[in-house]
Amino acid sequence: MPNSGLMPIGVFARRSGLTSSALRFYADSGLLRPAEVDPASGYRYYAAEQMDRATALRRLREIAMPLTAVEAVLDAGPEEAARRIDEHVARVLGDAVAAQRTAVLLKSSLGGVPSLPVVTLKGPVLADAVEQILTATARDPDLPVLGGLRVEADQEAVTLTATDRYRLSTRTLVPSEPATTAWAGTVSGDELRVAVAEVRRSALVRVEATAHGIRLRGADREDQYCRLLPEEFPDFRLMLGTLPEVTTRVTLSKQLLLRTLEERCAERVALRVADHGTDVLVGGDERPGWRLPAGVTGRALDIRFELTTLYPAVSTAVGPDVMLDLRGPDQPVTIRSADRGDLTTLAMPVKAAPST
Repeated sequence: MPNSGLMPIGVFARRSGLTSSALRFYADSGLLRPAEVDPASGYRYYAAEQMDRATALRRLREIAMPLTAVEAVLDAGPEEAARRIDEHVARVLGDAVAAQRTAVLLKSSLGGVPSLPVVTLKGPVLADAVEQILTATARDPDLPVLGGLRVEADQEAVTLTATDRYRLSTRTLVPSEPATTAWAGTVSGDELRVAVAEVRRSALVRVEATAHGIRLRGADREDQYCRLLPEEFPDFRLMLGTLPEVTTRVTLSKQLLLRTLEERCAERVALRVADHGTDVLVGGDERPGWRLPAGVTGRALDIRFELTTLYPAVSTAVGPDVMLDLRGPDQPVTIRSADRGDLTTLAMPVKAAPST
């Protein structure tokens, strides 16, 4: 008769997230032996104290850690275990990047894939723009298009756009040679991140469109091929076209604002703008603010953001000063360089925390 404090294998399986067959395998492997085995029936029982090890085992296998490495982590102290996990994740990420690079080269080498020349851009400029705009992407299995970068080309300009639903970033580039045809598509953000290193090393990059992707061609460089995402990109032009009028405009030092956000603010940031003032109060909902010199036109306004929304929107702005166009406490804020308007980001505010 097993100890009454023990759990049958089925109960332990449900609570730990492991299947009964996986528990048997790990028992036979010596990674997680049952606390007791019924000598007559062979039925296995587990103790509540084994739950932490079972949960850790499941999570380590979820990140594709091999069994020998799993055992070393489970039997190590906290610092050694953390080091081994970091090393494993670094190897996995390195393998993933290498696989992406190989896939790009393989797709680029496929013969017989017709392509349509679209536009020629300066490689370093295109690389910078791609990295700036990709900060507004998101990994969402339900909406994979949010991980893509929208590319639109016409005779006058190339526009890059990305959105994670809380931010929207867009930048307009002047082509080195006018576009030969109007074209638009949503390109995989992950594959662009891999391609951007080669793009940066090319003085000029020719963008060509295929049925399922784009080819980036630089002189004396391997072609870079990035697939198109089939899902429909959000109608950002409709959203931009329906924005209310700007009621308050704030211009201040980008570096000073970033430093304040880094050093003094909580997860939620409050901006308090005085009517036609000469400064802006920056702080958290429950913390005193710090006054930053600013040029303000328009009416007074209090507005709040998640730090993870505001900080990247400000950090990607070009130039020493940043301009915030405010429309109200619940309306998107336009963030752009005070002296360059080709890079623009919209950031969604959040509601004020309820008072207690």
